[in-house]
Formats: sequence, C-alpha cells, structure tokens
Amino acid sequence: MTDYLKCISPVDGTVYVERPLADGDEIDKALARARDAREIWGRVPIEERCALLGKAVDAFVAEGPAIAEEISWQMGRPVAQSPGEIGGFEERARHMLAIAPEALGDIAVEPKEGFTRFVRRVPVGVVCVIAPWNYPYLTAVNSIIPALAAGNTVLLKHSAQTPLCAERFGEAFDKAGLPAGVFQHLHLGHGAALGLIESDGVDFVAFTGSVPAGHAVQQSAAKRFIGVGLELGGKDPAYVRADVTVQHAIENVVDGAFFNSGQSCCGIERVYVHEAVYDAFVEGVVELVGGYRLGNPMDPDTTLGPLVKASAAGHVRSQIAEAKAAGARALIDPGNFPANSDGSAYLAPQVLVNVDHHMRIMSEESFGPVVGIMKVVSDEQAVSLMNDSAFGLTASVWTNDESAALAIGEQIATGTWFMNRCDYLDPALAWTGIKDSGHGCTLSRAGYEQLTRPMSFHLRTRL
Repeated sequence: MTDYLKCISPVDGTVYVERPLADGDEIDKALARARDAREIWGRVPIEERCALLGKAVDAFVAEGPAIAEEISWQMGRPVAQSPGEIGGFEERARHMLAIAPEALGDIAVEPKEGFTRFVRRVPVGVVCVIAPWNYPYLTAVNSIIPALAAGNTVLLKHSAQTPLCAERFGEAFDKAGLPAGVFQHLHLGHGAALGLIESDGVDFVAFTGSVPAGHAVQQSAAKRFIGVGLELGGKDPAYVRADVTVQHAIENVVDGAFFNSGQSCCGIERVYVHEAVYDAFVEGVVELVGGYRLGNPMDPDTTLGPLVKASAAGHVRSQIAEAKAAGARALIDPGNFPANSDGSAYLAPQVLVNVDHHMRIMSEESFGPVVGIMKVVSDEQAVSLMNDSAFGLTASVWTNDESAALAIGEQIATGTWFMNRCDYLDPALAWTGIKDSGHGCTLSRAGYEQLTRPMSFHLRTRL
C-alpha cells in the first residue's frame, strides 16, 4: 500500500498538497540514475555546466509570483514577504555560479624542475540535500547550485511541509535542459531518508534542520564515512551598546526577531541592552511590535503570519508561560491581536523582560515570534552572556564604533558576526556554525570545498 505525505497549510488547516512517498524500488532507481549521470556530468566543462544552471535560475525566477504564493500556503509566511525569497534565491545562485570557475580551478604549487604538480578539485559524487520548510528555497539553493556547478549529481529530499519546492527545482532544471539523472527529487519519510544516506552510492549529505535530526543524519552517515554538512539553527544574540543609534537598532532588531514569525535559523532570539539605553530601547521595541498585524498570510496587509504548525506555536506558548511563572514580565497584550488563538498556529508576538538564562526562553531555540531582553552594564557582561549558549550560528552588535565591534566580535563563539545588521546571508561570505549549530560551510568560495575532494597530480615530465 502506498504511503502519502500531506502538507497541512497553517493558513486554514486544510490539506494543500498530497504526494505519494517514494518506495524502495523508486529510491534505488533514482540512486542508480544519479550514479550513472555523475560520470557524464562531471566531464562537462564547468563553463557549460554553469551556463545550463544559469538557464535554470532564469526559468525559476520567471515563475516567481506563483512560487511565492505557494510558499505562503505551504508554511504561512505573509504573501507580501514571500517574493523576497525568490530574490534571495537568485542572488545566491548567480553569485555561486559567477565564482565557480575560479573557485573550482586547479590549485598551483611552487614550480619544480622536471615536474608538473597541482591539486585538482574533483566532485565528491552524489550529493543528498535534505532541506527544511522555513526558508525552503534559500536553504536548499546554498547546496544544490554549488553541488551541481562542481560536477556532482543531486538527490533532493525536501520537507514534507514544502513538497512543491522540490518539484519547482525539478521543473527549472528540466526547462534548462539539464541531463537526465543530474538532479532528482524524492518525497521521503524520515526513515527512508536515513536509509538513503546509509545506502551505497550517496557521497555527501547537506542537511538543514533540527539538532536531534542532525544527530540522526550524522549517525547514519558515519556508518559509511561520508561527509556531512549540518546547519542546525541557533539561539542568536544581539548586543545593543550605549553608543548605538537607538531607533535604527529598534527597527532592525525587531525585524530580525519577528520576520517570518521568528522562524529563522539566524533570527534574533535574545537581546542584551546596555543600561544607558535600555529603557528607550525596550519602549521602542514594544511600540513597534504592538503595531504588527497578525492574520491570514494571504492578506497583503498581514505582517505576521501563523507558525508552521499549531504544535510549533504550542512550544513557544509553553516557553512564554514558563518564563512568566519564573518572574519574567510580558510587555505585549495578546488580546490586541484578535487572530491569536490558543491551540492554533496563530500566535501573538511577545516581548519579555526580567528574564535570565535559567529560563528556556533564553537558552532553548524558540523559532517563534518572541524575544527576551536583558539589561547589561558592560561589554564584558554582554560577551559572557552571548557566549553562554549551546548554539553558535550568528550574533550581532549594534554600535557606532567599528573598532569596538571588531574587538567584541573576536570574543564571540559564532559562525557570523554582524555589526548594525542581522538575519542575512551574504553569498560572498562563508555560512557556517559551531557548537550545536552544526558544522560545515556553504556559500562563498569556501562553500565549494566540502562539495569536492582534493586530488593531487604529480607528473614527472623529465626522465
């Protein structure tokens, strides 16, 4: 009997997409096609590969309005905001294609008479990409386009919440004329995905998701000694210094914490504010958050949509309730947001003060529209609190002193350090995390390293 995945839209609780899950025979055939195609695709000159992939990007962007609306129905982001993901997809894809010829070029070594010596970047083979729902294209493109540009073939398993995203990738590559077997997608359950990783033929896994799922992926991959890139989210901090431009910090920290209903791996989840500007900052945050409009994401006036599932909203509600019971003070009245409803995916935004690191709201990933704010008296205290976390994806400082920003950043355990901005991936910079935020790297020149293996050529030319 065929099993099915069902995408339940958080917009209205109806089944938006239903697809059959691939069975063992389909998985085996897809893997065989990927293995066969990698030999052919890897021999295609890189300029030709990139040209074909550029056509795929063109085809994808041309369908942007329809794709953006699908994003909103599948995971609940306001339809007014979803088009931004199409632009981000294009920016990252085109950058990685532009730098590919140089980034993947042979690595020369010092000359040696009678020898030709160099290191070549060789494709690892078949890359399995496992992508999440929260930014279904931005997370997936980080690995898919570079993997293909490097000469690998790709098998994509997308989240069951966003199955149409996998199909949109396939449509774009088909329109571009990518050879058969170079890119494929499979709708899989969790067990089948782990079985695919353990099967002979997958050579690298690029995974974005939760910490527990990351552990499962790494354990499966370890059975075969294949490489794994893990991007597992965070509890990203922001520090607002005394010398800050307060209004700029308010506007951007709030956006970094509440955009996409807080469902961003690198969204701000905890804020430390110098006592000199604390009162003004908190007052401004409360005023701005209070102006959000929670409602149906298909309404263009909505600025805050539902969380992806009612259970996700329940998780955040439990964190807030626990913090309040331990002494935290909630500054936003949920009653001002009529769409807020206990037991549903629609959750009012919340700002908490009088918080500390004994509360889950300041230590455990929330992935929702809530932020805790703590008062600090010095850079040293802020650094200590920012580093007091199991995660290390991004962190930010809000200041008008660049030298101070650099000095503080050198002390922070994080993958990316921002000054006066947050929640953004620059494709020219390495995207990486430490601690429970995972390991590996995507984007930038460095992002090609885990998708290739070094092969040394040592040729004696004179006997």
